Amino acid sequence: MPAELDVAPVATAEFERLLPLIAAYQRFYEVDEIDEERNRSFFRRFLAPSEDGMLIGAREGDRFVGYACLYWHFTSLQATETVLMNDLYVDAAVRGRGVGRALIEACAEVARERGSANLEWATAPDNLTAQRLYDSTGAERSEWVEYELGL
Repeated sequence: MPAELDVAPVATAEFERLLPLIAAYQRFYEVDEIDEERNRSFFRRFLAPSEDGMLIGAREGDRFVGYACLYWHFTSLQATETVLMNDLYVDAAVRGRGVGRALIEACAEVARERGSANLEWATAPDNLTAQRLYDSTGAERSEWVEYELGL
């Protein structure tokens, strides 16, 4: 982890400073309409302590340069809780400096502390940069195929 990087859960007092990075993540994945108020309401539920999950921020000074959003969920195959890293985003200006790896390590530590069997995540098939990072962590690609049913 870069020496000047602080990775920790996002505090209520700093939450508003994270919202632009969440919007940048959504733009990266080409979300049609970014609704700041909906983001504020939705992501606030992940401020610790939370029954839903956790926001972990990577900061350089008082500036967020990356974040991950964890969801607590379950696996019936192992009859236990697991943790889904639903979002992982690093500001383009600092990519390649270890921020993503530091966030993954922090997420894995949270999952271990919760007694989870796994830390899980997915990425777009064409996000090769992220896949190189993920492959280098020792994580194994899942054999499962994901589906979405639009409603």
